[in-house]
Amino acid sequence: MVIAIDGPAGVGKSTVAKLLATRLGYLYLDTGALYRAVAWKTLQSNIHPTDHEQVVKLLQTTSIHMQFQRGSMQVLVDGIDVTGELRAPDVTAAASIVSAIPAVREWLLPIQRQIGQRGSVVAEGRDIGTKVFPAAPFKFFLDADASIRVERRHRELVAAGRGGAIETTFQDLSDRDRRDRTRSIDPLIPAADAKSIDTSTLSPEQVVEQMIAAVSTGS
Repeated sequence: MVIAIDGPAGVGKSTVAKLLATRLGYLYLDTGALYRAVAWKTLQSNIHPTDHEQVVKLLQTTSIHMQFQRGSMQVLVDGIDVTGELRAPDVTAAASIVSAIPAVREWLLPIQRQIGQRGSVVAEGRDIGTKVFPAAPFKFFLDADASIRVERRHRELVAAGRGGAIETTFQDLSDRDRRDRTRSIDPLIPAADAKSIDTSTLSPEQVVEQMIAAVSTGS
């Protein structure tokens, strides 16, 4: 079974998805890591992420795999474990750009679906319920007040030693939202049958409880 979780940056998708997967004993699939992997390879190849033609051409000589060990997910690009490098600021910025390239999204689609066939999965991203797993029996769309999302994201960056001005975080998040919501292919929107949860005033544990209640009752 697949549980799909979508939503913009800063709503707590990753934290909630990991907690839910742990509670249910499911695999945790961070689809954003796949786009970061493409971004990583793009930067390593000295290709600017806005050069769509070269990014797409690069896919012809790229292999991306995910492996799961003891509940942890590793991302391999051309056989190299790059998991620890995928959260670097330059990779994050590039991922937001390459993820808007239609050919990149189509190229990654079968990889995501193959992982979904390995067993029960909690998958999080921005088009899980609408594109990747449209037949998932349970879909959730998380959102939160913009100011709270910025604060959460800024705290994450500070904790990772990459904190700058909160105004910069606000601008970065605004730019990501614009690209995600306005891209021509698979924009960020709730699936028609997704349950929406506003996480503004909820802890991750409270969000997970709502999800488990929905899954257990089939609603």
